[in-house]
Amino acid sequence: MRYLSFLLGVLLLAAVGLFACKKEASRPNILFILADDWSYPYASIYGDKSVKTPNLDRLAEHGTVFTNAYCASPSCTPSRAAMLTGRYPHNLGEGVNLCGRLQHSVPTYVQILEKEGYAVAFDRKGWAPGDYTKMGYTNNPAGDSAKLGFKPFLDQLPKGRPFFFWFGTNDPHRPFDLDNGKKTGIDLQKIRVPAFLPDVPEVRGDVADYLSEVERFDREIGDLLKTLEESGQLNNTIIVVTSDNGMPFPHAKANLYDYGTRVPLLISRFSDNQEQPKRHDSFVNLIDLTPTFLDWAGIKEQPNMDGLSLVPVLDGQRTLHRSEVFLERERHCLCRAEFDYGAGYPMRAIRTNDYLYIRNFRPDRMPAGDETIPGTPSIFGDVDGGPTKVYMMDHRNDAVVKPLFALGFNKRPAEEFYVVKDDPYNLHNQANNPQYAPMKKELQERLAMWMKAENDPRQNGGGDQIDKYESTTHAWITRTGIIFWD
Repeated sequence: MRYLSFLLGVLLLAAVGLFACKKEASRPNILFILADDWSYPYASIYGDKSVKTPNLDRLAEHGTVFTNAYCASPSCTPSRAAMLTGRYPHNLGEGVNLCGRLQHSVPTYVQILEKEGYAVAFDRKGWAPGDYTKMGYTNNPAGDSAKLGFKPFLDQLPKGRPFFFWFGTNDPHRPFDLDNGKKTGIDLQKIRVPAFLPDVPEVRGDVADYLSEVERFDREIGDLLKTLEESGQLNNTIIVVTSDNGMPFPHAKANLYDYGTRVPLLISRFSDNQEQPKRHDSFVNLIDLTPTFLDWAGIKEQPNMDGLSLVPVLDGQRTLHRSEVFLERERHCLCRAEFDYGAGYPMRAIRTNDYLYIRNFRPDRMPAGDETIPGTPSIFGDVDGGPTKVYMMDHRNDAVVKPLFALGFNKRPAEEFYVVKDDPYNLHNQANNPQYAPMKKELQERLAMWMKAENDPRQNGGGDQIDKYESTTHAWITRTGIIFWD
């Protein structure tokens, strides 16, 4: 009888262990590949012929390419914080600003996945820029640092344990290697210079250097795929590729125009064995990644989030994800004298298939930052320094450059309204055009309703406390680069 009881106990333990193993095996690994300042449509998967991205092409053969993905905020720290939490940046307190504080008490998918048994780590740029030690964190909010890289991380991973790995490249963030685009074979004549920039050799070369970093990013994706294949983990790994915000040029990064907020997004899984690449055109906000990651991990009890899981769309249960996205921006760099250099440029926007409506809540301020601030090296500090910025500043009174300089650097009205189909570069503000008055009013009301529902601090003219939030680290943006001062 004792032997029978012992045997039943052994069988029960074995069954429990087998169930646990099956549960572990059924949970996919997730490789999150995050570029830095990479705008849509700079990849061959979007039809751009000036840049070669064969590894993205390969991923697209096994996944879904999203054509209307947007970051929550066109600034590194709040965008990354929003992706980590699934919340709009204004719901993150001091985390809404560049170098702001993401409080440890706010749940992140990293905390949740680790609690559920995932190994979570990151390489290179995780949550940044900022000092996470001032926020209650002992490690970067993106996970433990895998200083030796992805392969050593996989080599030491216990067999059967699922992982989430964040690979955060610094490409294609400035500074660029001067003339590297030309040196690496990018044909400067094939480049489509965005219409908000002057089409001159200096700018064309700068864009080529930017694209050379996109191509380097693609080569590193190839290295990551090779590592996955050699480890035998490829078929049980979901691969997500996107960017934190748009390209570091005037009228792009740190703005709610499309080239500041619209980013590539590709989700692939080689085990799906799909025959044709899929494209999905409904809107995605990158806050949607957190609930998606948690759903893939099978986590039922999830914190309150603003994001919506992409799993129903990816699984074919739904055809529409979002019909619009809401976008926001507060303080990017310290580049205005008010509030002891803390004054930002608060904006909110709604982007639909046909229109982009933007509210500028402090139109008396300079959107690109003050040209100079006495006692500091800051020069138009919300525009990254480099050859394009230098050229536009030096030629601001030239007939061709003058209107483009105004778009990127000068003050703006309280309302902006763009007909995206006719104006993909958001050049012609139609806010005062009577033809679009009914649609502008509708979007104005929808944006106001969203702000009210979200308890946005900027509704009804408020939100000055946001300008008073301190930065955890500091830097000045100059004509050509950046100067750190702490």
